[in-house]
Amino acid sequence: MELTRKVIVITGGAGGLGLEMARAMQAHHANVVLIDIDQQRIDQAIAQLPGATGYAANLCDEAQVVDVFQRIVDACGAVDALINNAGVTNDGLLLKQREGDVTSLALSRFQSVLDVNLTGSFLCGREAAAHMVKAGVKGVIVNISSISRAGNVGQTSYSATKAAVVAMSTTWCKELARYGIRSVAIAPGFVRTEMTASMPPEILSRIEAQIPVNRMAQPAEIASGVLFALQNDYFNGRVLEIDGGLRL
Repeated sequence: MELTRKVIVITGGAGGLGLEMARAMQAHHANVVLIDIDQQRIDQAIAQLPGATGYAANLCDEAQVVDVFQRIVDACGAVDALINNAGVTNDGLLLKQREGDVTSLALSRFQSVLDVNLTGSFLCGREAAAHMVKAGVKGVIVNISSISRAGNVGQTSYSATKAAVVAMSTTWCKELARYGIRSVAIAPGFVRTEMTASMPPEILSRIEAQIPVNRMAQPAEIASGVLFALQNDYFNGRVLEIDGGLRL
């Protein structure tokens, strides 16, 4: 896909990886549209991205997702690509035993991650694909997965969702190919973001020591992988792993 003047929708685009992806898309002259839950953060992000637009929406709410994609199409004329980047964590062990007592991971904590990472990605992918098909757009859907999709201690919900978005990517590739729509996944490893920056230095050092390249990724390195996925028209139904060689 040639990105010039293409409408690229990025969920969770007001900060972290999403904001870096938006910068990369704009550098290739794309029309960037951000979706995030916090209007104030959207406004702050747009101030850094001249010409970008943004919409506040709760991606767990079907009606809001349907509405926001319609508003984007009404304003921009089309959706050429979707980057399903919005995601949350709510980590916890499945079980804990202490002095003979066993406590379990609460369903509410598990469900809160599924609602955003999986249901939100499904709803946005569905709406983006529907508008692409209606408009005859040969578009791309990029689902942001994670190295944790292989399973990681304390991340039952997060790992499950990140494995699931890969399965959705493969399924959508097969279903949407007849319309000229590609569907792919990107699986980052550990990345230098606000979230990892808040971790204790000793934990960060331990993580980096396990990565063959001896450091975490910079957000721009993940964004370059997304650019590849969008621009290479033969990349489809697969996962691009950007993890420095680390395998969980």
